[in-house]
Amino acid sequence: MREQPKSLDGRHAASWKYRATECAERPGRCFDESMTSHGEVPRVVRASREIAASPERIFELIADPVQQPRWDGNANLAEADAGQVIHAMGEIFTMKTTKGHVRENHVVEFVDGRRIAWQPAEPGQEPPGHLWRWELQPLGASRTRVTHTYDWTHLTDEKRLPRARATTVDNLQASLDRLATLTVASDEEP
Repeated sequence: MREQPKSLDGRHAASWKYRATECAERPGRCFDESMTSHGEVPRVVRASREIAASPERIFELIADPVQQPRWDGNANLAEADAGQVIHAMGEIFTMKTTKGHVRENHVVEFVDGRRIAWQPAEPGQEPPGHLWRWELQPLGASRTRVTHTYDWTHLTDEKRLPRARATTVDNLQASLDRLATLTVASDEEP
């Protein structure tokens, strides 16, 4: 079984341990099916893709909130103030949504160039329990497997449930595809 991420508090640690055990016992069926009852929408949605770029280059685009609206496959992000590049767990960056709402994003996992995750919240509020995660696995000098996960297992805010249910693998894949396009385009610029 994988080591538990240091960013998880006691409330999330038991859930992570259960999911990690499920993944070890049922490879290829990790998270999605095992986290729902029959017919229910998965509460953990995941997509992966290989991108022809180094993990460091890809991570630069993910960890800079100004860049996030450029690759957002949910069409939910509008803009972020410059100067909020994420460098560590515990940081908070703000983002304005396409509906004009401001979200504080609490960074709960961070391994430079390899993994980053955040939980959105309304300004001044605790995160209601959903999480966006990016994991980058080097496959060579200029190839990376990027895995994008949306986990709403612990979402407690009833008004956010319809939006959470509407977030699909296709949305996550769209983010990965846009990220790949941006990475390649920026590498080709003089």
